[in-house]
Amino acid sequence: MNNRLFRFSGGVRGAWAVTGMRAISGEALPPAARVDILSGEPAAAGPGEKWVLRGVTSNERYVTSAERRELVSKQAALGRPEATHGALIPIRKNAEWWSLSQDERRAILEDRSRHIKTGLRYLPAIARRLHHCRDLGASEPFDFLTLFDYAEADAAAFDDLVGELRASEEWRYVEREVDIRLLRDGQN
Repeated sequence: MNNRLFRFSGGVRGAWAVTGMRAISGEALPPAARVDILSGEPAAAGPGEKWVLRGVTSNERYVTSAERRELVSKQAALGRPEATHGALIPIRKNAEWWSLSQDERRAILEDRSRHIKTGLRYLPAIARRLHHCRDLGASEPFDFLTLFDYAEADAAAFDDLVGELRASEEWRYVEREVDIRLLRDGQN
């Protein structure tokens, strides 16, 4: 069993109710009422499933050791009782991004766009877990899936966070992004 593999299923089942879905750039996903998140080997498709996205957790690829220590010291875990709001944001970057070397991508991501420093300002109120999709093969429709959760009181801060990131140079390389807002209500 691969505990690093996650399956996000949009349909009629799941602990997260979809409160909004919109394509920020590129093609949208089919509308779904709920999102189910499963860890480990993927289950068979369920009834009412509109889409399935898969990703694996992995090592941090763009952070320095000092940044990693700061992230670990500040970041909260997903699933806190007060964190009833969330977002699933799938992103695919363009071929130009992937043609850059690792150090060139790092320079855009942090030196110029300040992605990590921006995110650090919102910790621990906003928790996140990044999933890599490219590691699963070319058939995956996105490169990254990021799952966030936060308390209702921090919803405006989350909007500020994604607004800052989307205004950065890094987002010039995003060719597809879908913003799926969630509410954990415990129903399945």
